[in-house]
Amino acid sequence: MATIAFIGLGNMGGPMAANLIKAGHKVVAFDLVEASRAQAKADGADIADSAVAAVKGADAVVTMLPAGKHVLAVWTEVVPAMSKGALIIDSSTIDVESARAAHALAAKHGIAAVDAPVSGGTGGAKGATLTFMCGGEEGAFAMAKPILEKMGKKIVHCGGAGAGQAAKICNNMILGISMIAVSEAFALGEKLGLSHQALFDVASTSSGQCWSLTSYCPVPGPVPASPANNDYKPGFATALMLKDLTLSQDAAKAAGAATPLGQHAQEIYKAFEAAGHGGVDFSGIIQHVRTLAGIT
Repeated sequence: MATIAFIGLGNMGGPMAANLIKAGHKVVAFDLVEASRAQAKADGADIADSAVAAVKGADAVVTMLPAGKHVLAVWTEVVPAMSKGALIIDSSTIDVESARAAHALAAKHGIAAVDAPVSGGTGGAKGATLTFMCGGEEGAFAMAKPILEKMGKKIVHCGGAGAGQAAKICNNMILGISMIAVSEAFALGEKLGLSHQALFDVASTSSGQCWSLTSYCPVPGPVPASPANNDYKPGFATALMLKDLTLSQDAAKAAGAATPLGQHAQEIYKAFEAAGHGGVDFSGIIQHVRTLAGIT
């Protein structure tokens, strides 16, 4: 089994690293947060004193960090310290340009690189059921796939450098828009005296069907596992959805693409976060929609 360095042990990275350990890999981990390091140690990881120390001698490195600037800062430190022919995977959700810059940095030092953002939330991270959207050369993807398969159930090669990030941004723009649409439908149904279950039974088996409805229904009852039945505890927090929608709008602007619904979804989530709900699951946007509809 491989020796894998894992840098970034938060709500997503910690469980992902734990699944690599369960699969038999040796994991050398690092995070700036002491509690995250302690949890990784309890899960069976060796804890390094620094990011650079973690990657020395590793066959592969996985980073899971907040934003593009953090990825580039860490890669600038660790890539020169990696063994020639090793692999580095970034599973953060960042802007496409930063992802491409990270690939170029790795290539300069003879390191294979893959951008592999994920979908599936904390539940997917814990259950090793994540979807990985991957960008990079075919050879690098072939190296990464066996590692990613220990943390997820669907691994998709989307194209060259940055293509994984592009796919993630587009996917989550769909998700943000569709959750607002589903929330508006339930709010309208409430105004019209329609029960949640009745609307769900109809829409989930007809043309209104979508993941936001059938897997993550924003009202309590119809989907027992949805955050709506757990006081909208994330899950996937509103602040993270806003981050991804902002990335989509930055990308749209750079590419000269018109995404008016994506822009409006960003504005709606921005208002919800500004009202103090950044830590609420993104499906809690129905609370904001109800306020707009005059429902208390």
